Amino acid sequence: MLNCSMLERGNTGPDAIPMRVRPTVWVVLVGLTGRNASGKTTIVQWFAGRGVRTVSCSDSIRAWLAEQGIEESREALIEGGRELRRRGGPGILAEMLLVALGGEDAVIDSIRTPGEVEALRARDDFILIEVTAGADSRWARSQGRARPGDPADRATFVAQEESEEVASDEAGQALVATAEMADLILNQRRHRRGFARGSGESAGQAVLDLPD
Repeated sequence: MLNCSMLERGNTGPDAIPMRVRPTVWVVLVGLTGRNASGKTTIVQWFAGRGVRTVSCSDSIRAWLAEQGIEESREALIEGGRELRRRGGPGILAEMLLVALGGEDAVIDSIRTPGEVEALRARDDFILIEVTAGADSRWARSQGRARPGDPADRATFVAQEESEEVASDEAGQALVATAEMADLILNQRRHRRGFARGSGESAGQAVLDLPD
C-alpha cells in the first residue's frame, strides 16, 4: 500500500528544509484532478513506478465508446462522459471504476466532477490531490507533448479550459468545484521548493510547491 505522510513544520533557519515528512497514515486510493497539461500524468507515472495500479475516469468513457463503435478523440471523450453522466448521474464514471477495482489499491487520474469525488469517498481510504501549474507552463507542456486532440493555438487551449471550469448541468465537467474538494494541492512553480500554504486553497487543504 501507498504511504501518505502528514506535514510537519521544521526549523526556519536559512539552511533548513521548509517541511519534514513524517509517515502517519496509509492511503490506498488516490485521486488526481487538475486542468489540462497541469502535470497529472507525471504524478501518475511516479505512482506507477512504485507499483501502484493507475486508472482514469476516462477509462470508463473509453470502454463505453468502444461498445458504441465510436472512435476515440478528445471531443468524443468529453461528449461520452456527458452522455454517461446524463444516463447514470454525476458520479457514474467513478462508480464504474470502483467496481472494476474491487477494492484494489490505485491512483485515479482525470477526476472532473464533485459527483465523482463523492462516489470515490465511499471508500474511507480515498484522498483527492489537485495538480496545478501556471497557464504559461501548462501551454508549453501541451505544445511539447503534442497529444492527439490537444489544441494547436493558445486561444483554443484557453477556450477549452474555460468550458471545463464550471458545469452548466450535472452532465458537464466542473474543475473549479472539484478542485475545492481536494485534500492536497501539488503546485508546480518554477524555482520554488518545499511545502507552503497558498492564498487560494480551501480550509483543511495542504499545499505542496514543486519546481517545474
